[in-house]
Amino acid sequence: MIPDQRREELLRYLRESPILSVRELTERLGVSHMTVRRDIEVLERAGRAYSVPGGVRLAGQLEAEPSRDDKETVDVGHKRAMARAAADLVSDDMTIYLDAGTTILAMVPHIVARQRLTVVTNDFSTLDALVDVETVDVIHVGGLLDHRNRSSVGRLAAATLRSLNVDIAFISSSSWDAVRGVTTPHEAKVDVKRAALDVSAKQVLVAGSVKYGLFATHRVAQLGEFDSVLTDDELPEGAAAAVRDRGTELVLATDPAGAPRSLVG
Repeated sequence: MIPDQRREELLRYLRESPILSVRELTERLGVSHMTVRRDIEVLERAGRAYSVPGGVRLAGQLEAEPSRDDKETVDVGHKRAMARAAADLVSDDMTIYLDAGTTILAMVPHIVARQRLTVVTNDFSTLDALVDVETVDVIHVGGLLDHRNRSSVGRLAAATLRSLNVDIAFISSSSWDAVRGVTTPHEAKVDVKRAALDVSAKQVLVAGSVKYGLFATHRVAQLGEFDSVLTDDELPEGAAAAVRDRGTELVLATDPAGAPRSLVG
């Protein structure tokens, strides 16, 4: 079997079981561990599959984002670690944009002590967390309410953003990879995220490694449009190398209290 045929066979197995171990693939394909890992690297560069600890995962399309309530209970330790690392980028006298999302919301306790800070956001949970913090100026961009994610989206929110100047934009995403970039299943979110990127001096993507390899219909930006990608330290090395190849700084946040996440037994 030539390499291209073998990789198609590997993908066929993944369509039957979206996550497989390297050991299982070596047995099914009748090749060495090294050959399987090389095949995974080729498929990863093409955006068709992604390595996970001990194995490989099929690239998947995100049809709809999870609700805010669902997001709040997932991968909490890594989210806190990413939030702390993101907050370290915030200094006194800054104007920052905090995109809607549970990880970015977790930045709030770490930034409220900054002096003369202005926070711009489309997130109603972030607004609620800051409403009694009188030392922080807060601008909510308004717009169309996304009930499911407790945020505002659409043209009016984007128009407000485009009237501002921002030092750092912290952008969230439920689907991202090095090939397709940052994507979303909801067109109304694109305008807001694009506006935040366009008016900011520095752009930071804050997204967990479990979301890497997912993609959706609407593209927000390629990874090369971000100054930094901030994720957790479970991002596979192949994915990390692909991000760095885009010319983007990669920051891996570590949860000191958490056990490593295992995706393949």
